[in-house]
Amino acid sequence: MTSPSQPQRVCFQLQVKPEMLDEYLRRHSPVWPEMLAEIAASGRRNYSLFLGEGGRLTGYYETDDDEAAKAYLAASEVASRWEAEMAPFFVGLEGRPDQAATPLTEIFNLHDQLASAALHESDAS
Repeated sequence: MTSPSQPQRVCFQLQVKPEMLDEYLRRHSPVWPEMLAEIAASGRRNYSLFLGEGGRLTGYYETDDDEAAKAYLAASEVASRWEAEMAPFFVGLEGRPDQAATPLTEIFNLHDQLASAALHESDAS
């Protein structure tokens, strides 16, 4: 639902093993500085993780090219080490969390719909 001038918005969910939740939170407070730098260098920005009941983790970020960001992180030694350490925290995940999480489908975005409505309104006048 993005145009070439807008970033891709990517949202995903993972399930953290409840018995490992405290350690998972500890590992993110703070994340390694070199991993933060790799995420930024990959082109991902406005990256957030949200924790729901029972260890349901929802992530969100924006990027101009998610395939390029994934490729950059896949080749990163720092990201490989980080993801190897994070993988055991998740339920039913095969492979690296940054590569294996399935994006959710965006069905609504306020900014996009307001812009579309304004465009249609200007076309009608």
